[in-house]
Amino acid sequence: MSDPTAYSVAKLRRLYQQAATDKQSGESFYKLMAAYDQRDPVVLGYKAAAEAIRARDASMFNKLTYVQNASRLFDQAVKLDADNAEVRFLRLSVESNLPAFLGLSAHVEQDRQFLINTLLKHPQSGMDAESFGLVRGFMVDRGHVSEPEAQQLKNIRP
Repeated sequence: MSDPTAYSVAKLRRLYQQAATDKQSGESFYKLMAAYDQRDPVVLGYKAAAEAIRARDASMFNKLTYVQNASRLFDQAVKLDADNAEVRFLRLSVESNLPAFLGLSAHVEQDRQFLINTLLKHPQSGMDAESFGLVRGFMVDRGHVSEPEAQQLKNIRP
């Protein structure tokens, strides 16, 4: 790996958000992450997310392969650091968008509960302010929290 800054978490967060909404950004993100060959759990989580984004843009014939690759990479990342909120957030953001019939959304409730509990502990959550804001926004905006939980989370300063 020639450029370690290519995989800085702050940069990957930005690239992931762009890739989630734009096909060309998704392709670039996938290519960058496909070259990653280390074992950092958060970067592996982003590599898994890149596989899932690739599935979104792939032909019907190849979609399942990319989703299965994403699932396998998420399993590796969580095994390396099960208490990492960013890894669990990435897995939730992918699994909660998969069709149920694929049977690859097994961790949605577990990750949702883990993230709520972690967010409610902030600033002692172990998350930096950027990660906290990103995860909180996702959880609230996508309806992964109840109304009382949303109110609690909105009152916590990043």
